[in-house]
Amino acid sequence: MPLYLGVPREPLPIATMLTPAERIRVDAAGEGSYLALHRNSVAELVQDLKSNRVGAVVLSVACCDQRSRAGVAALVREFPRVPTVALLTQLDRSTAHTMLSLGSTGLRQLVDVRDAEGWRELREYLLTARGDDIQREALGALAIDLSSVHRDCWRFFEALFVSSPRVSTVRMLARELDVLPSTLMSRFFRARLPAPKQYLAFARLVRAARLFENPGFSVANVANHLDYSSPQSFGRHVRTIMQLTAVQFRERYDGEGMLQHFRDALVLPHLDQLRELRPLSPSWSTSYSGRVTH
Repeated sequence: MPLYLGVPREPLPIATMLTPAERIRVDAAGEGSYLALHRNSVAELVQDLKSNRVGAVVLSVACCDQRSRAGVAALVREFPRVPTVALLTQLDRSTAHTMLSLGSTGLRQLVDVRDAEGWRELREYLLTARGDDIQREALGALAIDLSSVHRDCWRFFEALFVSSPRVSTVRMLARELDVLPSTLMSRFFRARLPAPKQYLAFARLVRAARLFENPGFSVANVANHLDYSSPQSFGRHVRTIMQLTAVQFRERYDGEGMLQHFRDALVLPHLDQLRELRPLSPSWSTSYSGRVTH
């Protein structure tokens, strides 16, 4: 039985620092796959990372001169969880020196796009290495934990991690799943499970913990990326759920650690109930054709 893929994926926003000719080619190569935000300096790239939910950065080798090297090094150091790739479109006498300089900044991915195969490689790298890797890790772990649950139970868990960060309430999550919020909450209550609100809150903190792995993100940046109304609202949320301040949460949990906490608190102790849960079925007594296989 296939996994639920009903939540559409938006094109990946990427920030670039490219030559004018490269911008045109990058736009053409990424149509439908990613949305390029073209910038003129490393400082503008950093601003995009902090405020525009950029999922990757593409730097032209031709634009990375000696003056920009310190900025590139800081970007790579401050945002290690954001995929950053150097783009090679031409060779000249300075190219070898520039590539060595980029290597010294910590940038490890270079794609040679001087032929068509290179553009395919760039597109695949950006979509594979996109910054939502913690969501994929979460679904991979949960697919094992929940291998024998009914399909609409799996749809609930998948939506927790596939949905946009803008999905921040049970009402919004229920809309994504095409079920009434009251029905969703009632099914969990009757199964003696934690409330859907708690699952959603923990899932959002898994994403927050991964974002905090980037030293360049402040608490305000993370709150903005996850659509909290303010840093104070995010701080209250963390304190309510985790009994920690936002700073303490950042120090204690990385993405994988928070994912394990999610599983330990809300999944593994409740496997028997989850195997019987059908939160989206029209009727609790309606039979259902089969269970999820992964």
